[in-house]
Amino acid sequence: MTQVIQDMDLLRFATAGSVDDGKSTLIGRLLLDSKAIFEDQLESVEATSQSRGYDYTDLALLTDGLRSEREQGITIDVAYRYFATPRRKFIIADTPGHVQYTRNMVTGASTSDLGLVLVDARQGLTEQSRRHAVLLSLLRVPHLLLAVNKMDLVDYDQATFEKIDKEFTSFASRLNIPDLQVIPVSALQGDNVVTRSENMPWYQGPSLMHHLENVHIASDRAMRDVRFPVQYVVRPKSDEHHDYRGYAGQVAGGVLKPGDEVMVLPSGMTSTIEGIDLYDRELDEAYAPMSVVVRLTDDVDVSRGDMICRTKNLPAQTQDLDAMVCWMTSAPLKPKQKLAIKHTTRTARAIVKDVQYRLDVNTLHRDLAAGELALNEIGRVQLRVTTPLMTDPYERNRTTGSFILIDEATGNTVGAGMINS
Repeated sequence: MTQVIQDMDLLRFATAGSVDDGKSTLIGRLLLDSKAIFEDQLESVEATSQSRGYDYTDLALLTDGLRSEREQGITIDVAYRYFATPRRKFIIADTPGHVQYTRNMVTGASTSDLGLVLVDARQGLTEQSRRHAVLLSLLRVPHLLLAVNKMDLVDYDQATFEKIDKEFTSFASRLNIPDLQVIPVSALQGDNVVTRSENMPWYQGPSLMHHLENVHIASDRAMRDVRFPVQYVVRPKSDEHHDYRGYAGQVAGGVLKPGDEVMVLPSGMTSTIEGIDLYDRELDEAYAPMSVVVRLTDDVDVSRGDMICRTKNLPAQTQDLDAMVCWMTSAPLKPKQKLAIKHTTRTARAIVKDVQYRLDVNTLHRDLAAGELALNEIGRVQLRVTTPLMTDPYERNRTTGSFILIDEATGNTVGAGMINS
């Protein structure tokens, strides 16, 4: 059974919605109906609901512990929840929806396969709904699911749903969203969350859980270009393995196999893959996002921050970066500012050459006169780094196309970037 669970497909998805759209209730419903909570947890929630005079079980209480932590002043960027069904494992990144937490949403959505945006059927699309869709598009999240919640409060009206569906689909057509699904739900009553709703016979699509279990994500992986950033050089000290030399890291793209001819960047030295190891066995191949140790047939100079790739399919080697940057600290990003930059496993220093424009994520308007980026703002920035980085456009590879900016004085992450070209 353990092996079956380990081999199951994993879907990461980020949830986003306004404060009263029912996000906590929906997550609670998914956890409850997928049997991902303990009986004592459910009993506690039921008891609390009764003590408050509710005539229903308030599933939002399953995540209220996190909210109370925020009220106590504890910083939580993104709350992660884990659960599994017989078909798939899931990691939920529960991201705050308010504009002041844009940086938190960027953090949670940056590694997600799917973005789940909630809207209240009574309110329809709001400015926040559009902003969430724009952010998910900027972060190249390949699948977007719009859940029109609280359908029970509009008497499961088909016209209300279709109006929101049409309006959002029209807006999404202006964005880079490859796959969009719109589902009417009631998180409180359970309609169309795990099972199809009898209250909405006019809706013929999948339930929310069915879509999450079956959305195809294998083709989303960066399989075209072999990218293996070296994180650590493995040289055991024991006499038994004194000749062993391997390079540990996480595959960022493509498929690695023994016998493949590869090049190490930035040196340009070539070799052949002798073997690929996990801690307990050798592998016939490795692909993203597996963490492995690669052995080469030749004793070439390889160190942390280098990248192994195929000889005829190389990333760009550049010291000039053109990127969309989300700024994450109160002091603004300005031209001539000096920062540390971390790209895959390589760290360098960078200087801000120019802030070309600030992007209004509500209207997609480009403010060319901005000149700087304030907290939670996103804009197009030109950077110059001290050492060449091996990069791909973010739309081609979300790992080699992204980076973080670090304040050298404090060590805090102050920005996240997505490389344009």
